[in-house]
Amino acid sequence: MPAQILLQGRLRGVEDFLLTAPADRDNRAFEARSMWLALIGEALPRALLAALGLPPLMLGSSDGDRFVVILPEQARAEAANEFLDRVSKRFDEIGNGRLSIEWSATENLGDWTIVRKRLQEGMKAGSRPRTLDPGYFDPFPARGAGPDRLPRDLRDVPAIGWSFDFPALIAAEGGEYRWNVGSDAEIPVTRHGARNGEAFASPKEMARRARGQRLWGVLRGEIDDFETRMRRLHSVEEHVHLSTLYKQFLTGEIELLCSQGEYFQRVTVLRAGGSNFAIYGSWDALIGFARELERVFSRFAAESLADLPGAEAKTVTMALTIAEPGESLARNYEDCGRDLEIARATDKDCLHVLGRVLEWKQLNDAADLKDAVVHLNEEFRGARQFLAQLRNLYRKVEAPDRGVYTDGLYSDDERLMARALRFQRRFARVASRREREFQKLRAHLMKEMAGRNLRGRLKLRPEGLIALEWARLAED
Repeated sequence: MPAQILLQGRLRGVEDFLLTAPADRDNRAFEARSMWLALIGEALPRALLAALGLPPLMLGSSDGDRFVVILPEQARAEAANEFLDRVSKRFDEIGNGRLSIEWSATENLGDWTIVRKRLQEGMKAGSRPRTLDPGYFDPFPARGAGPDRLPRDLRDVPAIGWSFDFPALIAAEGGEYRWNVGSDAEIPVTRHGARNGEAFASPKEMARRARGQRLWGVLRGEIDDFETRMRRLHSVEEHVHLSTLYKQFLTGEIELLCSQGEYFQRVTVLRAGGSNFAIYGSWDALIGFARELERVFSRFAAESLADLPGAEAKTVTMALTIAEPGESLARNYEDCGRDLEIARATDKDCLHVLGRVLEWKQLNDAADLKDAVVHLNEEFRGARQFLAQLRNLYRKVEAPDRGVYTDGLYSDDERLMARALRFQRRFARVASRREREFQKLRAHLMKEMAGRNLRGRLKLRPEGLIALEWARLAED
């Protein structure tokens, strides 16, 4: 009996394709590309199996930009190579040379770590240029934007079809093969979009729905050390099971959160794959969305991943980037990607927000402090001036050119600590005329924000500054 053949494929150049013209300036084009990538990644392995006459059960895993299929014999593997080679040429036309697909196949013989290594080596060999190929030493041709071939109506279609006659391989109508699309359909994808009447809401409309400053942003997240976890598995069955488990969690929980009233008309999903996701919407809704998603992921990891050794793929890191006025969705998405890389390089299980990297516990503390700041603004009219001075205190403490103590003179640290003490005394006099609850609020706020004197230096908590900026943005 012939051994099974595992075929692994992966889309390359996705980020470059997303950020090229016209999607770099046209928000609708960017959304169309993002949705097309999410659907083509799911449709491609299913179309491959259908073309080979194999049932959908032979699909091992698929999570948007990568997939694994199981083939019964070598003849099917050769036919798969022909099919994927044809797809590769079409991708080159669609992406104008920026989008490609790589694949490799090997027999499922031996330990899974060896099989996986053979697959990875095959992927590298397929992407490595061959010096003996004709035209290898020719200069690269100049590539422009190319025609935009992608349909813009895929977010809410009930089904999609596949055909090599389609300009973008998939379309809402017709096709040689067809599949239902939805959270519980043959192609399970999360496609929630906030609406403005019959159309989908634009980023500017999302900004108008924010509570406080009229701003919008992008939230991106990635499961920490996901690739490391997948490399440590012992069989293809474990690989399929675990990749499917993560994918079902992300797509299911994001779909469920988007259905809640707090987020239903204020967030739109760009992508939700096996190990990462991207969402845009009102800035304040995204902060709450990030906190809630991290909470349910922590519970998921504690209950469903407890038997896995190590901490890999049991935490999630995110970045929330608020857009500048007039900024396009593509540019903000790119900026958010850089912020996510900064957060991942700084630590794991954290969030990059408002220019800072915080642990999730620190973000929860910042949320409590923000509520205290908002309450303080409502109780006392002069609190805004005080909070502006406190923000200035943070800036001075963190300035790189802070002075050094010299005999007979106050250092910058001492002056800043004296200023913090004056803040406390000033508000102690004011609060003495208020109720006891306000006195407790003032004491709590100063204790948590102004920090503590450690060996003659003023140490300010980073979540205090986040709370101040959060409260400022929450003001109308």
